[in-house]
Amino acid sequence: MTISSSLNAGVAGLSANASRLASISDNIANSSTYGYKRVQTDFHSMVIASNGGSYSAGGTRATTTRLIDARGPLISTSNATDLAVRGRGMIPVASAAEAAAGGESLQMMLTTTGSFRTDDTGRLTTESGLVLLGWPALPDGTFPPYPRDTAAALEPVQINLNQLSGEPTTRMTLGLNLPATETEAGGTGQPRDLSVEYYDNLGRSESIQVSFSPAIPAAGMSNQWTMVLSDSASGGAVIGEYTLTFDDSRAAGGTLSAVSTVSGGAYDPATGSMVVNVDGGPIEFTIGGIGDSNGITQLSDQFAPGTISKDGSAVSNMTGVEIDANGQVHAYFDSGATRTIYKVPLADVPNPNGMVALNHQTYLPSPDSGAYFLWDAGDGPTGEVVAYAREESSTDVAGELTSMIQTQRAYSSNAKVIQTVDEMLQETTNIKR
Repeated sequence: MTISSSLNAGVAGLSANASRLASISDNIANSSTYGYKRVQTDFHSMVIASNGGSYSAGGTRATTTRLIDARGPLISTSNATDLAVRGRGMIPVASAAEAAAGGESLQMMLTTTGSFRTDDTGRLTTESGLVLLGWPALPDGTFPPYPRDTAAALEPVQINLNQLSGEPTTRMTLGLNLPATETEAGGTGQPRDLSVEYYDNLGRSESIQVSFSPAIPAAGMSNQWTMVLSDSASGGAVIGEYTLTFDDSRAAGGTLSAVSTVSGGAYDPATGSMVVNVDGGPIEFTIGGIGDSNGITQLSDQFAPGTISKDGSAVSNMTGVEIDANGQVHAYFDSGATRTIYKVPLADVPNPNGMVALNHQTYLPSPDSGAYFLWDAGDGPTGEVVAYAREESSTDVAGELTSMIQTQRAYSSNAKVIQTVDEMLQETTNIKR
């Protein structure tokens, strides 16, 4: 019983060390594979109960674990859509073939790094056939409350580099100085005119004509102007008329003290703006709040247009995309405009090492890993998305070579045990009766 158990223990040792050598060879073979997670083999002794002074060898068994939560070092690249994750969390991807088939729902897989480039349809895809998944943005660049415990709302991130885009103007800020001397008795009453460009819904250039006419008093100063807004897209129709009164006190001299609405949208003193309707829709027109020196002022004797800012852009071509640390995909246009078009979330599970390992360094959540949750990058327990970067293999070649030497010695020793037991059994059969 004791001799035969020694033989079985030696065989178990050979099998266990062969498993360990297999994992070591796999780790070394993938030492240059981006995103590879090394496999670790552990031995566990098998104990067989014994009575009296006899002892039976139980041997050993091997278990292997892929250390998915181990992270390799990040290296810089020159491709804006090379992605890696710094910290916890994984990037959602799907099979490019499945995405091309046009199924309603894609099987979400997870990875920690990928080199994505546009394919013939504009989808961000790796050479191994993985397409990047994300949530599409609304036209204004915001995101609705997508469900976080399901991948149903995720879709392939698609970039059309031939896309034309034009953003209509919805907000406009005007800062200028009106000459205080023009509101004195005996002033010329000459209006001051200004044209402010905006972009309509089709990306065409239009303008709001702004005319300031001073109120001339019989004596003294009125400190009052009439501002008339007209829209070029509406044939010069008046879209707003307002009476501006300026402060002449020592504390707030030259700033607005009151704005009364004659026609158009009402002036809001809290925001310093009014909403006027051009041919394509409403525009928030900001002139500054009461007592605000950054809006329209009345000082000295000069008409000086200052800060004029607006949103929107003319029709332009997309020139490229970048992904920020929060996973938002930004499209850049040759006009200088930027649009947010997708958001790439990071998936997290309670036990990353419990996921099922698939080809191309991808992993599938399983009952052992626990349910996943899709976080915004940088929120909760997740890290951040790093563009222009790849994650290297988590294999330490020096450590694996050391383990290989140990495994070789252990394998040879177990083979020696089997040889010794064989010789002992041979001696037993040679005993003459």
